Amino acid sequence: QYKFRDLTIEELKNVNKTYPNFVFSMNTYTFKDGSQKDLLNFNGTIPVKYGNSYNIPVCLWIMDSHPFAPPICFLKPTENMAISVGKHVDARGRIYLPYLQSWSHPQSTVIGLIKEMIAKFEEELPLYSLSPSDAARQSELLSYIAKITEGESDTKAKGKIDGNKDACFNKITVIGAGDLGMACVLAITAKGAADKVVLLDLSEGAAKGGTMDLEIFSLPNVEISKDFSASANSKVVVLTVNSLGNAQTYLDVIQSNVELFRGIIPAISHYSQNSVLLVASHPVEIMTYVSWKLSAFPKSRVVGVGANLDTERFQYILTNLLKAEVLGKDAWIVGEQGEEKVPSWTGSNSAAHQIETVAARNSREKVANRALEVLKGKGQRSWSVGLSVADLTDSILKDKRKVHSVTTLAKGCCNINSEVFLSLPCVLGTHGVTETMKLEEDPLVLEKLQSSAASIHDLQQQLKL
Repeated sequence: QYKFRDLTIEELKNVNKTYPNFVFSMNTYTFKDGSQKDLLNFNGTIPVKYGNSYNIPVCLWIMDSHPFAPPICFLKPTENMAISVGKHVDARGRIYLPYLQSWSHPQSTVIGLIKEMIAKFEEELPLYSLSPSDAARQSELLSYIAKITEGESDTKAKGKIDGNKDACFNKITVIGAGDLGMACVLAITAKGAADKVVLLDLSEGAAKGGTMDLEIFSLPNVEISKDFSASANSKVVVLTVNSLGNAQTYLDVIQSNVELFRGIIPAISHYSQNSVLLVASHPVEIMTYVSWKLSAFPKSRVVGVGANLDTERFQYILTNLLKAEVLGKDAWIVGEQGEEKVPSWTGSNSAAHQIETVAARNSREKVANRALEVLKGKGQRSWSVGLSVADLTDSILKDKRKVHSVTTLAKGCCNINSEVFLSLPCVLGTHGVTETMKLEEDPLVLEKLQSSAASIHDLQQQLKL
């Protein structure tokens, strides 16, 4: 069941050498959404010095996507112990650490996690001893805590009430608290399509800049977190993160982003198994492909923001500035983001359209070229991309079946035979892309799309996934 079995076994051997008191077993873990998995877990004690020396009992659950997703960690208090709730431990005994939040293979290891756990617990002891009378009352609670740390959640206890609530609850998670992530949160909130928006801040250190301002001025229905579990049961997950490494070449930049996604996508796809992934990271075509591969989601539920913003602008310019309303309805920007994008049209079956004169086609192209010239001067700011993302999430959550030019798997379209993602006019609904619209056959457009597909495929072949 473990996707990276050899890597997992090798790491657990190292844990056993360093901490031989840990006992390994396979048990069923129940997640917050009620789903269950048989997972490897180990129980044992870690040595902590807090004045005196203490052996703190813990339980670590190893995810089936390990080492690309962090373990789930709990305290295991005995009958004469009580949990001391703090910044690293909640009332159920769930352990939260910066090491878990910034987990990234191969830098992150279970040994490293335990070392940080010891260091943090030496700053703030997570358990304390109970008096005999308190211990008697504590024993009543231990069965509940034991159920949680053995994989039982309160999902079953709540029964169908929570199940029905989750079914209609529109939750969006935005990953990345940079300018684009912040813009997405604000635009989605303003759009009012989501019942809750979670901003997952993966940056190191305390909240700062815009994230801190969001906390200060607390928007309704917006939660800021560093824990992947906060994203659980999201209908849409928006990815805005980009690596800020010191890469030298374009390929190095992309590979750095791939490594970043390897630490994110497995965790996100685990917590929100039925979500639509909406990719806004760069380059969007390749990062959408990477998200598709790492998540193992169906192609319909992995979508890039693509040329949605350019298309909306293009249609607006045609209709409102150039007064070509008829052209604007069927006009699209397709292909790659940036300089390689190309205008196209969705085909019409009407007899009038099929016998369109050469003069009419030339006139249409002149108007389109004028619109493209206007479009060139617009640029794409974070707030404008945020508005585009809000537009896309609105269509998905409300199942609008509206057509958008978004990044989707282009294999089988326009004589493209490789697994590459390009912007094409697509119908968006609750489950992502429900249909790809047919483009009008134009040799120049087909040539451009095929050229883009070839260059993207060549880059993908050089990446290490």
